[in-house]
Amino acid sequence: MKKSNIIMLIAAILPLGLFVFPLWKITLEAPQYPTPLGMYIHINDFSDANPHDIKNINLMNHYVGMKYIPEAIPEFKIFPIGIIITSIIGLIIAFKGNYKWFLFWFILMVVLSSAGLYDFYLWEHDYGHNLDPKAIMKFTNPDGSVMGFQPPLFGTKDILNFTAHSYPRLGAYFLGIGIFSSLLAYFIGKKNKTALNIS
Repeated sequence: MKKSNIIMLIAAILPLGLFVFPLWKITLEAPQYPTPLGMYIHINDFSDANPHDIKNINLMNHYVGMKYIPEAIPEFKIFPIGIIITSIIGLIIAFKGNYKWFLFWFILMVVLSSAGLYDFYLWEHDYGHNLDPKAIMKFTNPDGSVMGFQPPLFGTKDILNFTAHSYPRLGAYFLGIGIFSSLLAYFIGKKNKTALNIS
């Protein structure tokens, strides 16, 4: 098997790490919580960073009218199927396709991953802005509009007396390395093809 095809094979397998490691983590720091509250986002569920963190986050968010973090969302059924299908496609390309197909898989994965991030942003926006008007506590911005509590998609953000952190975890790195490995496989395959044509 050619070097480029071996790299493409690895690229197709790496995203499956999402079934083993978390994709993302959101952490909330505040003076009243000596141990920050945290939540891992996996490809198919949410989990506590520390025991009862999600329960505590839900109790806290209830006071400002935010929705409870659900046990499941539709994406938890869609995303795993998508990763399995794209990995199978990648494996087929690695064994049967030429280097041009490596670029196709790279573009496919970038588009799907971008769509997943956008969907995550929309979920966060709804979670942080679609508040219960009957909430016990209400906060407004200086202009009088209702304050939103959307955590950042990526990075750190102050929300009242909380500091929210949102960063990718090991599963996301497996996915990202897999995607860019396919691009590397494409360039190596293209270089080899060009060298053969010259010779």
